[in-house]
Amino acid sequence: MSNSSGLRLVWVYPDLLSTYGDQGNVLVVERRAQQRGLAVERLDVRSDQPMPTSGDIYLIGGGEDRPQRLAAERLLRDGGLTRAVQNGAIIFSVCAGYQIIGHEFINDLGQRQQGLGLLDVVSERGPGERCVGDVLADIDQHLGLPQLTGFENHQGITRIGPHARPFAHVRLGNGNGTGDGTEGAWNGTVFGTYMHGPVMARNPQIADLLIKLTLDANALPPVDDRWYEALRNERIAAATAPA
Repeated sequence: MSNSSGLRLVWVYPDLLSTYGDQGNVLVVERRAQQRGLAVERLDVRSDQPMPTSGDIYLIGGGEDRPQRLAAERLLRDGGLTRAVQNGAIIFSVCAGYQIIGHEFINDLGQRQQGLGLLDVVSERGPGERCVGDVLADIDQHLGLPQLTGFENHQGITRIGPHARPFAHVRLGNGNGTGDGTEGAWNGTVFGTYMHGPVMARNPQIADLLIKLTLDANALPPVDDRWYEALRNERIAAATAPA
């Protein structure tokens, strides 16, 4: 990032990948940066527009099966997101977006669909029921973040290769759906998760992590977290309440 006083935030294909309130992730990152006095330039890039390569943080949401296929095809043709990562940009992707940045997934036609290969994961259709419900998980200790809370709604399962790490390990819920307790994946500046919620409204520390990585900073000035903590506590209590 060339200018430490500002941040360029890119919301990828909101016309195709914006289900389950995932646009809230953009709003939270934008707000958390502004609270620290950072100027934010936000770009909402539709699927018929070229993907800029000079963004700092790229956020990708979930989507239905056909829009997911269309998004993957257009991102591959465009190549801008891949070049942005090569330039050091950060990606945080959710659900369908998480599958897209991997090597491949099963599309709406039942075919193997090539992904961007930005994260060492492969996704396929799960043989059982959809993974739906609240999730609680412990985020990889290397990231220094508190417990993850989110909501999952996906049929796919995702396997992590040797060049990525699990984003978290579940205490409650399915996560990647492989039965190994993993949830999401990450490597360097590329992150993927199945968590909706939107996940950053429940876990604002994730937004702060992305900002710190962008600024190459060890810490950020504190902000008023009372609203976020109230939401976190409410969702964690609801998830752990006796049936």
